[in-house]
Amino acid sequence: MFTGTYTAIVTPFRHGQIDEPALERLIKSQIKAGVDGIVPVGTTGESATVDFEEHIRIIALSVKFAGGKIKVMAGTGGNSTKEAIYLTQEAEKVGADASLQVAPYYNKPTQEGLFQHFHAVSRNTKLPIILYSIPGRCGIEIAVDTVDRLAHDGVNIVGIKEAGGNPDRVSQLRVALGHKFTILSGDDSLTLPFMAVGAQGVVSVASNVIPREVAHMVRAYSTGNHSLALKLHEKFYPLFKDLFIESNPGPVKAALAMLGMMDDEFRLPLVPITSASREKLRKTLKACGVLK
Repeated sequence: MFTGTYTAIVTPFRHGQIDEPALERLIKSQIKAGVDGIVPVGTTGESATVDFEEHIRIIALSVKFAGGKIKVMAGTGGNSTKEAIYLTQEAEKVGADASLQVAPYYNKPTQEGLFQHFHAVSRNTKLPIILYSIPGRCGIEIAVDTVDRLAHDGVNIVGIKEAGGNPDRVSQLRVALGHKFTILSGDDSLTLPFMAVGAQGVVSVASNVIPREVAHMVRAYSTGNHSLALKLHEKFYPLFKDLFIESNPGPVKAALAMLGMMDDEFRLPLVPITSASREKLRKTLKACGVLK
Protein backbone atom coordinates (compact mmCIF):
# COMPACT_ATOMS: atom_id res chain seq x y z
CA MET A 1 0.00 0.00 0.00
CA PHE A 2 1.11 3.55 -0.74
CA THR A 3 0.63 4.96 2.74
CA GLY A 4 2.68 7.36 4.84
CA THR A 5 4.58 10.45 3.69
CA TYR A 6 5.16 11.12 -0.01
CA THR A 7 7.04 14.29 -0.85
CA ALA A 8 5.76 16.22 -3.86
CA ILE A 9 9.34 16.89 -4.87
CA VAL A 10 10.20 20.17 -6.59
CA THR A 11 12.02 20.28 -9.92
CA PRO A 12 15.20 22.36 -9.49
CA PHE A 13 16.23 24.49 -12.47
CA ARG A 14 19.55 26.17 -13.15
CA HIS A 15 20.06 28.44 -16.16
CA GLY A 16 16.84 27.14 -17.68
CA GLN A 17 17.77 23.46 -17.45
CA ILE A 18 16.96 20.70 -14.95
CA ASP A 19 19.50 20.95 -12.13
CA GLU A 20 20.31 17.26 -11.77
CA PRO A 21 22.83 17.58 -8.90
CA ALA A 22 20.29 19.61 -6.88
CA LEU A 23 17.59 17.02 -7.56
CA GLU A 24 19.92 14.29 -6.35
CA ARG A 25 20.68 16.24 -3.15
CA LEU A 26 16.98 16.74 -2.49
CA ILE A 27 16.09 13.09 -3.00
CA LYS A 28 19.02 11.84 -0.93
CA SER A 29 17.90 14.16 1.90
CA GLN A 30 14.40 12.69 1.65
CA ILE A 31 15.75 9.15 1.98
CA LYS A 32 17.86 10.13 4.98
CA ALA A 33 14.86 11.78 6.65
CA GLY A 34 12.73 8.64 6.42
CA VAL A 35 9.91 9.55 4.04
CA ASP A 36 8.06 6.70 2.36
CA GLY A 37 8.31 8.04 -1.16
CA ILE A 38 8.49 10.97 -3.55
CA VAL A 39 6.19 12.31 -6.25
CA PRO A 40 8.21 13.82 -9.11
CA VAL A 41 6.62 16.06 -11.76
CA GLY A 42 3.38 16.71 -9.99
CA THR A 43 2.04 20.24 -9.50
CA THR A 44 4.91 21.05 -7.15
CA GLY A 45 7.34 19.58 -9.68
CA GLU A 46 6.12 22.05 -12.33
CA SER A 47 4.89 19.37 -14.71
CA ALA A 48 3.07 22.01 -16.74
CA THR A 49 6.30 23.74 -17.84
CA VAL A 50 8.49 20.76 -18.77
CA ASP A 51 8.33 19.02 -22.13
CA PHE A 52 7.72 15.28 -22.53
CA GLU A 53 11.41 14.42 -22.77
CA GLU A 54 12.20 16.40 -19.62
CA HIS A 55 9.17 14.94 -17.85
CA ILE A 56 10.37 11.38 -18.43
CA ARG A 57 13.97 12.35 -17.64
CA ILE A 58 12.93 13.73 -14.23
CA ILE A 59 11.10 10.48 -13.43
CA ALA A 60 14.09 8.39 -14.56
CA LEU A 61 16.45 10.49 -12.44
CA SER A 62 14.13 10.20 -9.46
CA VAL A 63 14.11 6.41 -9.79
CA LYS A 64 17.90 6.40 -10.09
CA PHE A 65 18.48 8.68 -7.10
CA ALA A 66 15.88 6.87 -4.97
CA GLY A 67 17.80 3.68 -5.57
CA GLY A 68 14.96 1.45 -4.41
CA LYS A 69 15.13 2.89 -0.89
CA ILE A 70 11.89 4.86 -1.22
CA LYS A 71 8.99 4.58 -3.65
CA VAL A 72 8.59 6.80 -6.70
CA MET A 73 4.99 7.76 -7.49
CA ALA A 74 5.36 9.53 -10.83
CA GLY A 75 3.07 12.37 -11.79
CA THR A 76 1.90 11.29 -15.26
CA GLY A 77 -1.61 12.68 -15.53
CA GLY A 78 -2.88 15.10 -18.14
CA ASN A 79 -5.97 16.58 -19.75
CA SER A 80 -5.37 14.50 -22.88
CA THR A 81 -5.90 10.79 -22.30
CA LYS A 82 -3.44 9.88 -25.05
CA GLU A 83 -0.72 11.97 -23.39
CA ALA A 84 -1.48 10.57 -19.92
CA ILE A 85 -1.18 7.03 -21.28
CA TYR A 86 2.10 7.84 -23.02
CA LEU A 87 3.67 9.43 -19.93
CA THR A 88 2.46 6.60 -17.70
CA GLN A 89 3.86 3.94 -20.00
CA GLU A 90 7.19 5.76 -20.15
CA ALA A 91 7.25 6.08 -16.34
CA GLU A 92 6.67 2.33 -16.12
CA LYS A 93 9.58 1.71 -18.51
CA VAL A 94 12.01 3.77 -16.40
CA GLY A 95 11.05 2.00 -13.17
CA ALA A 96 8.47 4.12 -11.34
CA ASP A 97 6.55 2.31 -8.59
CA ALA A 98 3.19 3.99 -9.17
CA SER A 99 1.45 6.74 -11.12
CA LEU A 100 -0.36 9.80 -9.74
CA GLN A 101 -3.19 10.68 -12.13
CA VAL A 102 -4.62 14.17 -11.78
CA ALA A 103 -8.16 14.87 -12.94
CA PRO A 104 -8.10 16.30 -16.47
CA TYR A 105 -7.95 20.06 -16.12
CA TYR A 106 -9.36 22.94 -18.17
CA ASN A 107 -11.55 20.85 -20.52
CA LYS A 108 -13.92 19.89 -17.63
CA PRO A 109 -15.10 16.42 -18.66
CA THR A 110 -18.27 14.92 -17.22
CA GLN A 111 -18.08 12.18 -14.59
CA GLU A 112 -18.50 9.65 -17.41
CA GLY A 113 -15.60 11.33 -19.21
CA LEU A 114 -13.48 11.09 -16.06
CA PHE A 115 -14.34 7.41 -15.72
CA GLN A 116 -13.45 6.66 -19.34
CA HIS A 117 -10.20 8.66 -19.05
CA PHE A 118 -8.91 6.85 -15.96
CA HIS A 119 -10.23 3.51 -17.27
CA ALA A 120 -8.17 3.96 -20.45
CA VAL A 121 -5.02 4.87 -18.52
CA SER A 122 -5.38 1.92 -16.14
CA ARG A 123 -5.87 -0.49 -19.03
CA ASN A 124 -2.61 0.62 -20.62
CA THR A 125 -0.25 0.18 -17.66
CA LYS A 126 0.56 -2.32 -14.94
CA LEU A 127 1.52 0.46 -12.52
CA PRO A 128 -0.65 1.03 -9.45
CA ILE A 129 -2.63 4.24 -9.98
CA ILE A 130 -3.38 6.89 -7.37
CA LEU A 131 -6.15 9.25 -8.52
CA TYR A 132 -5.73 12.95 -7.75
CA SER A 133 -8.77 15.13 -7.09
CA ILE A 134 -7.96 18.84 -6.80
CA PRO A 135 -10.99 20.87 -7.91
CA GLY A 136 -9.34 24.19 -7.08
CA ARG A 137 -6.88 23.69 -9.92
CA CYS A 138 -8.86 21.44 -12.25
CA GLY A 139 -12.32 22.97 -12.02
CA ILE A 140 -13.86 19.52 -11.43
CA GLU A 141 -14.00 16.96 -8.64
CA ILE A 142 -13.72 13.21 -9.08
CA ALA A 143 -17.05 12.28 -7.54
CA VAL A 144 -17.14 9.64 -4.81
CA ASP A 145 -19.35 7.44 -7.00
CA THR A 146 -16.82 7.74 -9.84
CA VAL A 147 -13.92 6.84 -7.54
CA ASP A 148 -15.91 3.83 -6.30
CA ARG A 149 -16.68 2.76 -9.85
CA LEU A 150 -13.02 3.10 -10.87
CA ALA A 151 -11.79 1.17 -7.85
CA HIS A 152 -14.01 -1.76 -8.83
CA ASP A 153 -13.22 -1.37 -12.54
CA GLY A 154 -9.46 -1.86 -12.43
CA VAL A 155 -7.31 -3.79 -9.98
CA ASN A 156 -4.51 -1.23 -10.37
CA ILE A 157 -6.57 1.81 -9.26
CA VAL A 158 -5.59 1.62 -5.61
CA GLY A 159 -5.97 5.06 -4.02
CA ILE A 160 -6.63 8.78 -4.21
CA LYS A 161 -4.84 11.96 -3.28
CA GLU A 162 -7.64 14.09 -1.86
CA ALA A 163 -6.99 17.82 -2.19
CA GLY A 164 -10.49 19.27 -2.02
CA GLY A 165 -10.07 20.60 1.51
CA ASN A 166 -13.08 18.73 2.89
CA PRO A 167 -12.73 16.05 5.61
CA ASP A 168 -16.29 14.96 4.89
CA ARG A 169 -15.11 13.72 1.47
CA VAL A 170 -12.59 11.46 3.23
CA SER A 171 -15.39 9.95 5.31
CA GLN A 172 -17.54 9.47 2.22
CA LEU A 173 -14.68 7.79 0.36
CA ARG A 174 -13.83 5.55 3.29
CA VAL A 175 -17.43 4.41 3.74
CA ALA A 176 -17.81 3.74 0.01
CA LEU A 177 -14.47 2.04 -0.56
CA GLY A 178 -13.50 0.32 2.67
CA HIS A 179 -10.03 0.24 4.16
CA LYS A 180 -8.06 -1.43 1.37
CA PHE A 181 -8.32 1.71 -0.79
CA THR A 182 -5.64 4.26 0.09
CA ILE A 183 -6.58 7.88 0.85
CA LEU A 184 -3.81 10.46 1.09
CA SER A 185 -4.21 14.08 2.13
CA GLY A 186 -3.25 16.60 -0.52
CA ASP A 187 -2.86 19.47 1.96
CA ASP A 188 -0.25 19.60 4.73
CA SER A 189 -2.44 21.63 7.07
CA LEU A 190 -5.24 19.04 6.76
CA THR A 191 -3.16 15.90 7.16
CA LEU A 192 -4.17 15.23 10.77
CA PRO A 193 -7.86 16.12 10.29
CA PHE A 194 -7.97 13.85 7.26
CA MET A 195 -6.16 11.02 9.07
CA ALA A 196 -8.63 11.34 11.94
CA VAL A 197 -11.43 10.30 9.58
CA GLY A 198 -9.60 7.67 7.58
CA ALA A 199 -6.74 9.02 5.45
CA GLN A 200 -3.48 7.08 5.67
CA GLY A 201 -0.87 9.71 4.95
CA VAL A 202 -0.04 12.73 2.84
CA VAL A 203 1.43 13.88 -0.43
CA SER A 204 3.32 16.74 1.14
CA VAL A 205 4.77 20.01 -0.08
CA ALA A 206 6.19 20.89 3.34
CA SER A 207 8.28 17.71 3.46
CA ASN A 208 10.51 19.21 0.78
CA VAL A 209 11.68 21.49 3.60
CA ILE A 210 11.02 19.42 6.76
CA PRO A 211 10.87 15.79 5.59
CA ARG A 212 11.83 14.23 8.91
CA GLU A 213 9.24 16.22 10.85
CA VAL A 214 6.35 15.51 8.46
CA ALA A 215 7.22 11.80 8.31
CA HIS A 216 7.47 11.75 12.11
CA MET A 217 4.05 13.42 12.47
CA VAL A 218 2.34 10.99 10.08
CA ARG A 219 4.03 7.97 11.65
CA ALA A 220 3.13 9.14 15.16
CA TYR A 221 -0.54 9.43 14.28
CA SER A 222 -0.54 6.09 12.44
CA THR A 223 0.92 4.30 15.45
CA GLY A 224 -1.51 5.82 17.95
CA ASN A 225 0.68 8.58 19.38
CA HIS A 226 -1.90 11.25 18.65
CA SER A 227 -0.57 13.75 21.20
CA LEU A 228 2.88 13.81 19.58
CA ALA A 229 1.33 14.12 16.12
CA LEU A 230 -0.77 17.08 17.29
CA LYS A 231 2.26 18.72 18.90
CA LEU A 232 4.20 18.51 15.62
CA HIS A 233 1.18 19.75 13.65
CA GLU A 234 0.82 22.78 15.92
CA LYS A 235 4.53 23.58 15.74
CA PHE A 236 4.71 23.50 11.96
CA TYR A 237 1.18 24.67 11.09
CA PRO A 238 2.37 28.25 10.37
CA LEU A 239 4.87 26.84 7.87
CA PHE A 240 2.23 24.56 6.33
CA LYS A 241 0.15 27.68 5.63
CA ASP A 242 2.95 30.03 4.55
CA LEU A 243 4.25 27.56 1.99
CA PHE A 244 1.08 28.55 0.13
CA ILE A 245 1.36 32.30 0.69
CA GLU A 246 1.67 32.50 -3.09
CA SER A 247 1.11 29.94 -5.82
CA ASN A 248 2.82 26.61 -5.24
CA PRO A 249 5.74 25.90 -5.77
CA GLY A 250 6.90 29.53 -5.39
CA PRO A 251 7.19 29.57 -1.59
CA VAL A 252 8.66 26.08 -1.20
CA LYS A 253 11.37 26.82 -3.77
CA ALA A 254 12.14 30.08 -1.95
CA ALA A 255 12.43 28.15 1.33
CA LEU A 256 14.76 25.56 -0.21
CA ALA A 257 16.90 28.34 -1.67
CA MET A 258 17.14 29.95 1.79
CA LEU A 259 18.37 26.59 3.08
CA GLY A 260 21.00 26.41 0.34
CA MET A 261 19.49 23.35 -1.34
CA MET A 262 18.89 24.82 -4.80
CA ASP A 263 18.41 27.97 -6.87
CA ASP A 264 15.14 29.86 -6.68
CA GLU A 265 14.43 29.49 -10.39
CA PHE A 266 11.21 28.93 -12.34
CA ARG A 267 9.89 28.80 -15.85
CA LEU A 268 7.31 31.32 -16.97
CA PRO A 269 4.50 31.90 -16.25
CA LEU A 270 5.71 31.05 -12.73
CA VAL A 271 7.94 33.64 -11.08
CA PRO A 272 9.73 33.98 -7.71
CA ILE A 273 7.63 35.16 -4.78
CA THR A 274 7.59 38.85 -3.80
CA SER A 275 10.04 40.33 -1.32
CA ALA A 276 7.21 40.81 1.20
CA SER A 277 6.19 37.15 0.96
CA ARG A 278 9.83 36.10 1.14
CA GLU A 279 10.34 38.04 4.36
CA LYS A 280 7.20 36.57 5.92
CA LEU A 281 8.30 33.08 4.95
CA ARG A 282 11.79 33.66 6.33
CA LYS A 283 10.34 34.73 9.70
CA THR A 284 8.13 31.64 9.81
CA LEU A 285 11.06 29.35 8.97
CA LYS A 286 13.03 30.91 11.82
CA ALA A 287 10.11 30.76 14.26
CA CYS A 288 9.68 27.05 13.50
CA GLY A 289 13.38 26.42 14.03
CA VAL A 290 14.03 25.42 10.41
CA LEU A 291 16.24 28.41 9.57
CA LYS A 292 18.78 29.98 11.91
